[in-house]
Amino acid sequence: MTVPTAMKAQLHFEDVEVGAQIPQLVNVPTSVSLFRFSAVTWNAHRIHYDRDFALSDGHPDILVQAHLHGVYLTRMVMDWIAPRGRLLSIEWKNLARAYPLDTLTCTGTVTEKVRDGDQKNVMLDLVEINQRGETCVSGSAIVALPLRD
Repeated sequence: MTVPTAMKAQLHFEDVEVGAQIPQLVNVPTSVSLFRFSAVTWNAHRIHYDRDFALSDGHPDILVQAHLHGVYLTRMVMDWIAPRGRLLSIEWKNLARAYPLDTLTCTGTVTEKVRDGDQKNVMLDLVEINQRGETCVSGSAIVALPLRD
């Protein structure tokens, strides 16, 4: 369950240690959620919502959209830094396919902290793994966190 941002205690730069794990986020996309994501992003490629087409194209089922993996990683990071943290950059690379009803677990690790004047940045390594233990996505992010007053 995600805690509403207004109720969540703010994470501060001083609270974070290199090597720390950020709270994971688990997603289980359905064929309906994939169809809806295609619609809202204007992604008309039928491999994401038409099972018969995906099968005829050589896939075992419809595919989770590459950008939806990025959305999952972004949501995990934003949930961790909210409400006053800022996402400065995020990138990811898709490594394996995912399908409806796969359990996609996003995790992140703090790899570095940089404090230079007003900059209080935290670097993260990000990973999304399915229930078969396959790494679907790897990536990284940089966030800025406030200092304690």
